[in-house]
Amino acid sequence: MTPVPPRPSRTRRRAGLAALAALALVVPAPLVAAPTPARAAAALQEVMFVGNNWDGTADVIRSRGDYARLGRINVIPDRTARLREIYLNPIKLAYFLGIRQGPGEGHDQFVDDMYTTPDGSALVVSRPSFADVVSIDLATGAVRWRFPVSGYRADHMAVSPDGTRVAVSASTSNTVHVLDIRTGAQLGSFGTGDKPHENVFTDGGRRLWNMSIGEVNTDLDAPWLDWTKGDRRITVADTATFGVVKVIDMRDRLDAAGRRDLSDAVRPAVFTPDGSRLYFQVSFFNGLVEYDVAADRVTRVATLPKNPATSEDRTTWVNDSRHHGLSVSPDGSRLCVAGTMDDYATVVDRATLREGPLVAASKPYWATVSGDGRDCVISESGADQVTAINFATGQKVASVAVGDHPQRVRIGHLAEDWTPPAAG
Repeated sequence: MTPVPPRPSRTRRRAGLAALAALALVVPAPLVAAPTPARAAAALQEVMFVGNNWDGTADVIRSRGDYARLGRINVIPDRTARLREIYLNPIKLAYFLGIRQGPGEGHDQFVDDMYTTPDGSALVVSRPSFADVVSIDLATGAVRWRFPVSGYRADHMAVSPDGTRVAVSASTSNTVHVLDIRTGAQLGSFGTGDKPHENVFTDGGRRLWNMSIGEVNTDLDAPWLDWTKGDRRITVADTATFGVVKVIDMRDRLDAAGRRDLSDAVRPAVFTPDGSRLYFQVSFFNGLVEYDVAADRVTRVATLPKNPATSEDRTTWVNDSRHHGLSVSPDGSRLCVAGTMDDYATVVDRATLREGPLVAASKPYWATVSGDGRDCVISESGADQVTAINFATGQKVASVAVGDHPQRVRIGHLAEDWTPPAAG
């Protein structure tokens, strides 16, 4: 059995990754030609964007293979102007400082989520501390457009299957805004439960699912104080009318499955490729839940290993998370889980819901899929790196250093001959 390597000391987090070892399972073109759509597509390269939340930067890395870093983008080029606005408005300032001390863990949150425009010319970014969404020109680094969300904090986003619309959660106003990704114009919005979080487009973009997580920034974390966490539910909206077509209260579904002990705050969530099953994580739980969409019921719950070094004091877990990050392989056979507070990631067989080897990781905060579909890629927010884990073997294949506190990792596209814009 291979010993688990120690975590970088710079994270100032608990020691104890070595204890994970005991849990691991063995287991020549024309000179002049009119451009065509095919030529335009060929001029783009697929990459991954890594949002460095505390830096206010996004690293660009290869989407497969060695995951080498290609460059870095400043996503807060307008920082001075935004801070001036905030410091001249007492209410905005109060929320700004609250975000720093709450979800930011003592840091400003400058990038939560990001997607590229269909032509690969811009990166659209949600910025929690600035309560907005901006489009950053990938060639110049300048802001193309800015959309201030309602309320005082922007959070998770989702992009429509055709890449033309982006949805963003406005977490303090219980609203999801849907924007034209090219212009930033609002196309519509709808109300949600308390603290909207994850967004997922389904049914070819005809539906948008939003998961609200409730209040996660207090120390009222004991099970008997669950009632203080607010209205947590899944809201499903029609993306043509933006009317709510369904509300799913997971409290009822979890209770019916005999899991009254679990929180109903749905965190990261993924659908199987055929859309028949939804897998999700909930607050305070080291595991995941399976939900049958057609039957509208919870069918299975998988409890994953705990790190013996992880404190059982819930108030020490970041934003009520225990595990936060989930992805599914393209064939739907495997799930990849980021065990955030337990300092590991693992690949789970979907048929049995059994975990594979536990790969040591420092505060992994997100999980996505590589461009070729072979690997799960996690962000290690405690070690300032991203790590790829092979879906087939469950073993680590590569790590690459990125900026301060990486969180969201997204596939995107930019010009084949792209070079990072000059720092401004």
